[in-house]
Amino acid sequence: MRASQVYLSHPSSLAHDTGSHPENASRIAAIEQLLGERDYLGFERLSSRPVERATLTAVHPESYVAGIEAAAAQGGGHLDLDTVISGGSFEAALHAAGGAAQLVDMLIDGSAETGFSAHRPPGHHAEPARAMGFCLFNSVAVAAQHALDAHGLERVMIFDWDVHHGNGTNDIFRATDSVLFVSIHQSPLYPGTGPASDVGSGAGRGFTVNLPVPAGSGDRLYAALVDQVVVPLALAFAPQLVLISAGYDAHQEDPLADCELTEQGFAALARSIRGACAELGVPVGAVLEGGYALGALTRSVLATMEALADPAVVGSAVRESAGGAALTREVTSRLAEWWPSLA
Repeated sequence: MRASQVYLSHPSSLAHDTGSHPENASRIAAIEQLLGERDYLGFERLSSRPVERATLTAVHPESYVAGIEAAAAQGGGHLDLDTVISGGSFEAALHAAGGAAQLVDMLIDGSAETGFSAHRPPGHHAEPARAMGFCLFNSVAVAAQHALDAHGLERVMIFDWDVHHGNGTNDIFRATDSVLFVSIHQSPLYPGTGPASDVGSGAGRGFTVNLPVPAGSGDRLYAALVDQVVVPLALAFAPQLVLISAGYDAHQEDPLADCELTEQGFAALARSIRGACAELGVPVGAVLEGGYALGALTRSVLATMEALADPAVVGSAVRESAGGAALTREVTSRLAEWWPSLA
């Protein structure tokens, strides 16, 4: 029986104990309280599996995975100034990566046409052998690599709208043309990576697309970039699967950044991506990243899921800004070397 939409989570996300850190267990609890009040929007709710070790080590070296496992077994601590590990963190991170990979399995085998993987810790800052930025394992990268390795896909697109640049995902896939990585992120901001000049390397040149934006960009600028850059890139690349690194710290209520988006803005982004996927005839799934203002986070996740479920009816139109038009012209001109259809 086909489930049109799926929502994956696991109780271990609550056992990743970071105390009063901004990335804490109340994020998942708040999301699930609101979704529970709305009967999960009709999404089939599933418990995620832990990731297979071989799937995880296709992205992260065994020595690194074993180090995270040992650190958790010893009770945890701070891996750096930003990144906390506790006794429950290894299991939580296994389910975060496993949920993303499980979502990919369901999207590719046709048992779901869209879905949301809601776990913590987030993942897009994690490099192959380095935890950072609240992240231990790079769940979306593990999921994309799993799509390539286990399912034989040739083209996967990752769209990262978290306000912080997904440096880990960027670096993991920088030298391949099998994964198109597109990021809109505030700059300057942590981690200080993702300039427009970073377009990948080797065979991957042109398949890393960084779209740094200034503080205060808002819904209209983001919508312009998605509709005039991200969607045309998707149509030109023709991925067989699209994954969204869905962080919500670009929201105007979030304390860690200043991009001033609203939940209606996130709905518009999701609706545009879902529409492109419908045109291409490919599935799309979202993997939770950041977002630290609980009310904004929960409303934005809800809006995203609504838009993914039915892109035709959710949210209001977001008008283009003059600044967005100028920026998109600059971006499309720069990308024309690799993507002439954008020019």
